[in-house]
Amino acid sequence: MVLRGYVPTSEETLQTLAALRLQSLNSDFSTHAPFPRLEELFPPHVLHARLPAPRHRTPTKCRGARLRAGLLAGGLWGQALAKQRAERDQRLRGRLREEGASTMAAIVEKWKLLQGMGRPEAMAAYVALVREWPGFGSTLFDVDLRAVRHWRGGGSGQPWQRAALTPLSPQSPVGAGPQRLWLGIGAKAVSLYKPGEPEPLDSFCYGRISSFGASDSSTFRLSVEDRDLLFETSQVDEIAQLLNTYLTSAGARRPPRPQEPATSPPAPDPTAPPQGLCPTAGPWQHRPPVGSFHS
Repeated sequence: MVLRGYVPTSEETLQTLAALRLQSLNSDFSTHAPFPRLEELFPPHVLHARLPAPRHRTPTKCRGARLRAGLLAGGLWGQALAKQRAERDQRLRGRLREEGASTMAAIVEKWKLLQGMGRPEAMAAYVALVREWPGFGSTLFDVDLRAVRHWRGGGSGQPWQRAALTPLSPQSPVGAGPQRLWLGIGAKAVSLYKPGEPEPLDSFCYGRISSFGASDSSTFRLSVEDRDLLFETSQVDEIAQLLNTYLTSAGARRPPRPQEPATSPPAPDPTAPPQGLCPTAGPWQHRPPVGSFHS
């Protein structure tokens, strides 16, 4: 999870996590200790993010100039461009090696500071750092939020609209859509994250989920109170199965409410979260799609 970039944290913390992993694997620092490859300790995408973005050449507007460029592309000019690309790629690879060596040196320095720490202690410290992220314990899926459909007065039959991410709670920001997001499914709630951001855009407990299902093999629908969210993902089956497991577990843990006279007001459920944070919707339903998956 850390190496895949699914724990958004600072680079300093990532280096500390790598040092703790080395301590748990090899105990105290030693020049004779086996060194894993850097990509087995540190997220590779962090190193690639340090490299300068490739410069895009402005296309030539003049038709004659474009024609001359096309004619020259197959000759000496094309060879010169190929040589420039090769030199640029070589510089980027060299820069990447330098960044990798610098990062490994920083990790080793942190590893030396852990001298005397036992393997269980190093593992416990590693988990404690990762647990600082609010989404710890959730399974993250890469999804594209394509549309949000609002239901008002039971208005079924409304067409899907290409929409922005509308807030599922009053505190949630509104962003432009469609959006690449992380869909985090945990034991207590489902959250939407902007990739790399530690705080969720929206988070809602299972009492607010009324139904879910798949429109086809790459489209997943999640109904939350008065709106449906439509996602595109290659992991429709995995999302549905995990949601079904957590929702079934949440329903089994919900205690039955005692029967009371109709004249008395309903007693608050002590196990329910505050209404403003997680209002309870109706009973959830898993609607399996035709010809897709079955739970």
